[in-house]
Amino acid sequence: MAHQNDVLNMNKLLSVICAVVLFGLSGISAYAQSVSPSPGSSGNDSSTVDQLNQRINELQQKVSDLKSQGDTLSSQIGVMDNQIQLTQYRINATQQQIMSLTMDIDSAGKRMGNLENSLTNVTKVLLSHIVAAYQAGSGADMQVLLSSSDISDMVTKENYLRFVQKHDQQLLYDTQQARVDYANQKNILEGQKKQVLALNTQLQQYTTDLASQKTAKQDLLTQTQGDEVTYERLLEQTKAQLASFSNFAVSQGGASLLSGQTVCDDWGCYYNQRDTQWGGIALNGTQYSIASVGCLMTSMAMVYTHYGHKDVTPLSINSNGGNFSGIPAALLNYSISANGAGASRSRLGSSSGAIPDSISDPIIVGISYDGGPYPDHFVVLISGSGGSYQMNDPYTPNGHNIPFTSKYSLGSIVEVDKVSM
Repeated sequence: MAHQNDVLNMNKLLSVICAVVLFGLSGISAYAQSVSPSPGSSGNDSSTVDQLNQRINELQQKVSDLKSQGDTLSSQIGVMDNQIQLTQYRINATQQQIMSLTMDIDSAGKRMGNLENSLTNVTKVLLSHIVAAYQAGSGADMQVLLSSSDISDMVTKENYLRFVQKHDQQLLYDTQQARVDYANQKNILEGQKKQVLALNTQLQQYTTDLASQKTAKQDLLTQTQGDEVTYERLLEQTKAQLASFSNFAVSQGGASLLSGQTVCDDWGCYYNQRDTQWGGIALNGTQYSIASVGCLMTSMAMVYTHYGHKDVTPLSINSNGGNFSGIPAALLNYSISANGAGASRSRLGSSSGAIPDSISDPIIVGISYDGGPYPDHFVVLISGSGGSYQMNDPYTPNGHNIPFTSKYSLGSIVEVDKVSM
């Protein structure tokens, strides 16, 4: 009779523990469902971002339409106004995305912390339950046999014990599955954190672009004094400068694209304006390609890499409209920004005599190939002294670290610039 009571008491205890564990696992399931993060799940945040993106698309179309209306002062100012507004909407949309993601991350992180504690506690209880059950079950068959009043009673008790053991195994599996789900949710959260970092970087670039665009508009108004005739005169000057760049490329065989040009070493990176990575792209949204007129921009990108900014390419400079002036805005400013880093050119002189006696830091020189007073092409002098210089030529195929005089004469130099960062 004592054996029968022991078995019955053990079964009652196991039933109670099962109920406790089941309750705990139902809590785990509820936590697992609530912890699933989704970007923009904060109610109206998603609709706000959608509205901002719709406005961005509308402004992009409007900018495109204005650019097709022709080169007039009013259309140019209209383009600038809409570009400024477009960038501001991009800033607002990015800020909204960051806010929404940050709220999701904070909320889900707290819930996952609670889930982790629940999982740990329930697993401990479950494991101790299983150990106790199996220890008690080591002599269960004999106990059941001795304590049973008849065959029917014995079968009932055996079936009950088997049910409890199988149920314990299922509970263990469910707990482990909850841990897997938790790990998956944690990976999602880590991905969202990386997304926030990327959005913050993009926000910084948009903010820089906005300031540059406002400055460019003010410069245009200052240059033209709001006068259409003055605008037309400056337009002709800009076109003449761009034509000289393009004519240089034509005189050297054209602006055909090249592949496999980029070379990086201890000095920095060599870029070619005709590289397939960017050569076919329009210079600051104009009708001129980087391959045909992007010598100065490509030279500046190479200097950036010399000073440690190896993430900067011609595309980095070209993506910031505030880096350009002129009418259209296709002439590189003396002060520019790329990937958040600023750089400035300052004029040292207008002949080879202005080149330092020994080149330790890169020097950008402008060459007049047609004999006129203005540069038709720009290259980077990277080393040398006394008239013997090595250069990175952004036009010549594989023009990395080649002698300057192998392509140009010292007498063709009409501009010498130092770059500060």
